[in-house]
Amino acid sequence: MIVAIPVAPMKPEFAEMLARLMAVAVIGLIGWAAVIALHIAAGLYLRRFSLDSDDNLLARKHTTQVQVLSRTLDVVLVLLTLGAALMTFPAVRQYGLSLFASAGIAGIIAGLAARPVLSNLMAGVQLVMTQPIRLYDGVTVENEYGTVEEITSTYVVVKLWDLRRMIVPLTYFIEKPFQNWTRDTSALIGNVMLYVDYAAPVEVIRAKFNEILKQSDKWDGKTGALQVTDVKEGSMELRCLMSARSASQTFDLRCEVREKLIAFLQREHPEAPPHSRQISLREASGSTEDASAAADTRKRIRPA
Repeated sequence: MIVAIPVAPMKPEFAEMLARLMAVAVIGLIGWAAVIALHIAAGLYLRRFSLDSDDNLLARKHTTQVQVLSRTLDVVLVLLTLGAALMTFPAVRQYGLSLFASAGIAGIIAGLAARPVLSNLMAGVQLVMTQPIRLYDGVTVENEYGTVEEITSTYVVVKLWDLRRMIVPLTYFIEKPFQNWTRDTSALIGNVMLYVDYAAPVEVIRAKFNEILKQSDKWDGKTGALQVTDVKEGSMELRCLMSARSASQTFDLRCEVREKLIAFLQREHPEAPPHSRQISLREASGSTEDASAAADTRKRIRPA
């Protein structure tokens, strides 16, 4: 249509306006095609990785990088397309230059006005390079445990254990401390604390604990130990350590071990749970009288 406009029977003013609109449409088409091509390339690249496996650390790493970078490039491409479209109009060319500047091409003067947007974009790039978090990482943010469900160009969606969603700015994970439970590997070590009486057979409980781990399909076979970690006035503290391939499996394994150990102690060793021992006043006085009588007897039979 741009080629046909000069030879079309129309007024010069209308032809000029139509040619400018066609130029804007071509620029928009190029920008749209660039965004679509970027998404297709990202999708083809991520097809090599699977997030469904237990040990999905490499998949989460590449998925996080590709998604955050693609969203950042989407914003840059949109800004470039709008700036190029506005550059075709002399009256608003300065606005096009401002958009170019905010995209980091013409300078940083106009970018100061868009500081929140640019700071989140830069935080996204820094997050991709350093990767303090990845998709489906188990994190503790503001004393809430959850899973990183989505990372956008400006914020992170954390899915909490009770299905709530916490929306956190990208800059939070660059500027503030937080806990990442799956930073280096998907496997986690969990613990179960048991409090038993001093009469409880520790070796028997340890053998039962190892048997439960071997029968469970959630245990990865790496860590399994039961130790007496503390003694208190009326009980002993037993710590059971175990590992699994993912955070969810670690939680399920802890619950399974806790339930089966409690059922085992109730069924086989009812004396194991902690209980208090009290002596009545009558028993105490009786024992005192018996002790006094025994002492008198010893005095009577003591040789001269």
